[in-house]
Amino acid sequence: MEGSHLGSNAGYGIDIQPIEATVTISRRGVVLAQSTRAKVMYETRLPPQVYVPRADIVVPLSEHTALKTFCPFKGTARYHDIQLPDDVIENGVWCYDDALPESSAINGHIGFMPNAEAEIDFGGAQLDPVADGNITGPLVDWLMRGAASETTPEDFLAALGRKMEDSGIAVKRMAAMIWSLHPMIAGKNYIWSRDTNEITTFAPSYEVHDHPSFVNSPLRHVSQGLGGIRQRLDVPEEDMQFPIMRDLKAEGATDYVAMPLFFSNGQINVLTLTSDHPKGFTTANLGLIFEVSSVISRFFEVFTQKENAQSLLETYVGARTGARVLGGEIRRGDGDDINAAIMFCDLRGSTKLEEDLGRAAYIDLLNTFFDTTSAIVDAHGGEVLKFIGDAVLAVFPDTETGSDAGADALQAAREIVQQLETMRQNDPSHCCECSIGISYGQVTYGNVGSRERLDFTVIGRPANVAARLGDYGKKVGHRIVVTQQVARHERGCKALGAVSLHNVKEPVECFAFSADG
Repeated sequence: MEGSHLGSNAGYGIDIQPIEATVTISRRGVVLAQSTRAKVMYETRLPPQVYVPRADIVVPLSEHTALKTFCPFKGTARYHDIQLPDDVIENGVWCYDDALPESSAINGHIGFMPNAEAEIDFGGAQLDPVADGNITGPLVDWLMRGAASETTPEDFLAALGRKMEDSGIAVKRMAAMIWSLHPMIAGKNYIWSRDTNEITTFAPSYEVHDHPSFVNSPLRHVSQGLGGIRQRLDVPEEDMQFPIMRDLKAEGATDYVAMPLFFSNGQINVLTLTSDHPKGFTTANLGLIFEVSSVISRFFEVFTQKENAQSLLETYVGARTGARVLGGEIRRGDGDDINAAIMFCDLRGSTKLEEDLGRAAYIDLLNTFFDTTSAIVDAHGGEVLKFIGDAVLAVFPDTETGSDAGADALQAAREIVQQLETMRQNDPSHCCECSIGISYGQVTYGNVGSRERLDFTVIGRPANVAARLGDYGKKVGHRIVVTQQVARHERGCKALGAVSLHNVKEPVECFAFSADG
């Protein structure tokens, strides 16, 4: 058995050869099989596998177990337990009794599983060296098989850089500018360095589009559909097209390429590569990269779609709720019964504010109110579920740490009132006051709606009571009104008695709090 039967670029293949020697297979000194008719299977990307005829197994095997596995090249494998005097090795061997044509030479032969801990003595025979297992080369092979195991764009880019090195591409630095759908950031720029094998990630805001460093850059040129860029860096600086090229040359770079990465929606992202080889990139190098660029694009598109979905869900329904939806709670009725404090925070005097300020200024004020409320709710372990007109609905779930959700919600309410008052003092023309109701109890936290349009929200008496307490606070002149369950651990409250609330069957024992505690 001399030479490698499966060449590195021969395509996926199986080659079965006899072993011209006595092969002994043992486990911890116990002989399991001994054969002069053993065979070895060479299969692309897999280590050589030894098979021996069933008749040459010298230990008892069980009947077929329930386990079956399927191989597209060999067929259906059945398994046996190895029955040793003092042990049973479950599914310790497998066999193909009706192998597919290309593997028919191992019909009736037994292979040993790793859990059998088998040691093989080849009787002096030498197996062929293991080929590298690539069908079309390290880079393309990895993109077809291994790249899918990378779970983040950072890991993918780092692995891509290493595979380019394995393919003989002298890439010193590689970056991918991927545009995103996010309310705050324009995209993410992932930069890989060969010397450190680390990824640096930048997330520029939308102001990047007007920044001089971007306006006069290859990223803008390529992303606007003006084509790719290739620039040898061993030329006078005045001949270089963009300032970044001078910086890269100063770092020892010799060649620079920027190429488009197209997403299926037509979005143009940018892949840049820098070489430090004295002769730069070869034609073959760049040809290979251009050939696989569409595959690289698809991987980044999958990562980006996932990030976009997460950011949009967090933007529109909140981080905690977004995680539940992404986790699969997408059917009507999906949800849990939880104990939580529910806050309803309503902007007071909205109609007059809009009339006094005008529509544009009023919307700016409303956004400021939402910003302030959301940040404080989040800081105290709550989550804004939705904005309802000029009001905020937030939930503070009980946690395993034992924190008091009602106390957290009440503290958040005080800070909201305090911060809005500070804003009013700093700018009296933008008076922004609120009325807050907080209730505590069990609610259903999940999906409701029609078959086509769902809303992830809280349903239950505490949610209704919180909204009605906010309305009641407006009428009686209190900024914060809560139920007895929320007030029970707090001092400094004013008892309002049992209050009849609109659409609430029984009167509710209420308490008012000031912002100062």
